[in-house]
Amino acid sequence: MATGSYTPKNKAVRWFNERLPILSLVHGTLGAGYPAPRNLNYFWNFGSLAGLCLVIQIVTGIVLAMHYTPSTLAAFDSVERIMRDVNYGWLIRYIHANGASMFFIVVYIHIFRGLYYGSYKAPREILWMLGVVILLLMMATAFMGYVLPWGQMSFWGATVITNLFSAIPGVGESIVTLLWGGFSVDEPTLKRFFSLHYLLPFVITGVVILHIWALHLPGSNNPLGIDVKGPQDQVPFHPFYTAKDALGVGVFLIFFGLFVFYMPNSLGHPDNYIPADPLVTPPHIVPEWYFLPFYAILRAVPDKLGGVLLMFAAVGLLFFLPWLDTSKVRSAIFRPAYKLFFWLLVVDGVVLGVVGANPPEGSWILIGRLATVYYFVHFLLILPILGKVEKTKPLPESIASAVIGNKASARSATAPAE
Repeated sequence: MATGSYTPKNKAVRWFNERLPILSLVHGTLGAGYPAPRNLNYFWNFGSLAGLCLVIQIVTGIVLAMHYTPSTLAAFDSVERIMRDVNYGWLIRYIHANGASMFFIVVYIHIFRGLYYGSYKAPREILWMLGVVILLLMMATAFMGYVLPWGQMSFWGATVITNLFSAIPGVGESIVTLLWGGFSVDEPTLKRFFSLHYLLPFVITGVVILHIWALHLPGSNNPLGIDVKGPQDQVPFHPFYTAKDALGVGVFLIFFGLFVFYMPNSLGHPDNYIPADPLVTPPHIVPEWYFLPFYAILRAVPDKLGGVLLMFAAVGLLFFLPWLDTSKVRSAIFRPAYKLFFWLLVVDGVVLGVVGANPPEGSWILIGRLATVYYFVHFLLILPILGKVEKTKPLPESIASAVIGNKASARSATAPAE
């Protein structure tokens, strides 16, 4: 990340910046020193929104950790005490619990935007792969956090998911014992999950810094998916996109607030308000909604090991997406056939989520298997073949010519520098 050529006017600030150029770094990363493509739409807001969600989760999580007791005898009661006795504890907990869902909503939209506009293609492969690493870390953090309230769904969800590792030949049982800290989900498990749940958000922060660094080296992609040809294709990040991001933050906070204040428990499971009981199994064990598509893929295979491998492969193949998609055109705007298959993938993801939320019986089994097959066919067959046979639309000469027209672009290119 370049520090730019920013020089503060205030002497004291300039003295500080010369010795620790934080202001120059911010100016070159998020200010007028960072040129961004002039045609970014509101789907590019979701990167900054994801950063905001991460900050909200860390701040509220630190406050909640001050009052939480990681003990099987006191965890459930400590959560209830936060809700009832701690000043604004109910608000902090609802922000944290619903913030996890908001985080995943924002990140999923961010990922699908990348899929639509080809943001994973060269030279942004490492940027994309770091994004997948962030997704995996988010999943691990969210799963461990879901266990902490120590309700019925927390306990049995932890039991079911950690037991999946026992399917790994040779080392599976040892991995499960290591996760549990014993021979069942109990006190050591809760303490380990609490410790890791507190630690992983800071690991995510570190990977996010690398993610931003990897973004600034090649620069941002854009809806047209073409490279920047010159200064006429760019505008300073500030004030153009800081103002746009501010509007996006306002709309997002309204949406977030609707859940926190009016539907705080709508995205959770009611069984988690029942204290964990190892002797009573819930009739239908389900994870949080953001895991449901992967849960459906897990259950699509009758074999336990096969289901586990398929579930991890569903995320793992995203690492290879830059090479699976053989098309030289990035944006779906110029790929009519790919655009159709993209929306089929979106529908497929929704179907998998619905299947994961329902018991594995009747027609849900067949629907889940068909949706799972299409998911892998999309990435392993359709993308490689489509990239070679698809007839794409012609690309514009430059971003400026597409946005403001050829004449205006020519005037901008030939105008003398101030």
